[in-house]
Amino acid sequence: MWGVSYWVFPLISAFCWLGMLMGMLIHWQVNNNGAHLPPMAATQTIAYISDIGSQELKPLFIAGSCVTTVFLDLSFLSERFLRHKGRLARNTSMFQKVLSWVSIGFAAVGTVGLILLSIFDNWRHNTLHNIFLVLFIGGYVISAIFICWEYQRLGIHFRQHAILRISFWIKLFFILIEIALAIGFGVCSRTGRYNAAAVLEWIIAFVFTFYVFSFFIDLIPAVRTKDPATRFSKDGERVGGFGTGPGETMMQMEQNDGAANSQTTVGQNDERVVNDVK
Repeated sequence: MWGVSYWVFPLISAFCWLGMLMGMLIHWQVNNNGAHLPPMAATQTIAYISDIGSQELKPLFIAGSCVTTVFLDLSFLSERFLRHKGRLARNTSMFQKVLSWVSIGFAAVGTVGLILLSIFDNWRHNTLHNIFLVLFIGGYVISAIFICWEYQRLGIHFRQHAILRISFWIKLFFILIEIALAIGFGVCSRTGRYNAAAVLEWIIAFVFTFYVFSFFIDLIPAVRTKDPATRFSKDGERVGGFGTGPGETMMQMEQNDGAANSQTTVGQNDERVVNDVK
């Protein structure tokens, strides 16, 4: 039933990002025996992601960053396209569409930041690397704020769709955690606690994986609306109306069950009347 559809974009992005992080960490621990790398401070024993990515694994760091962000941006664009086509719950106002496009814009900023920070490593281009790091984290966090805002507005109009609430809370969790971790990372870096900062950077990166995965939850409902008869109309309702097809919502099922029960009760009452006449 699922087939290969838009939901594959966030999975490719998330698994690529996770695989890249695990590959870099394992390489440093196993192949380099946790060695002290050139970009690391004298008292630092835990490598930053960028410390590892500035050495022989720089091609992996660049390629992984590019693939991750490209497919994540495709996830953003797919979500916008599917809502426009009625494959997902449609936006009910121009304000919601603006929130969606602003979110896509800041995601693009995050994309540029991540790709450039992987190219301009912290060993040879430390200042540029730090600027692009701020663009990466800031871009995606601000993007998450706007898409979270959009989902909050959508949830008011589509209370029957639990997926909107689930995705909203996942993204809100990402926003709060990443902001807290980013503040801690900045403070530790400024005060020379490089090992603590390195640990926080790895946590920030792994938490980002779950944020990317959340778009799978957003896009998977579209597999049920490939048939135009099951899509959302411009007023937000299913085109096909009530029914037992894949587009039927839980609210519709409950209403259909209620109608069926009413018909059964009427039939039983008619039978009693006929028996009494006899």
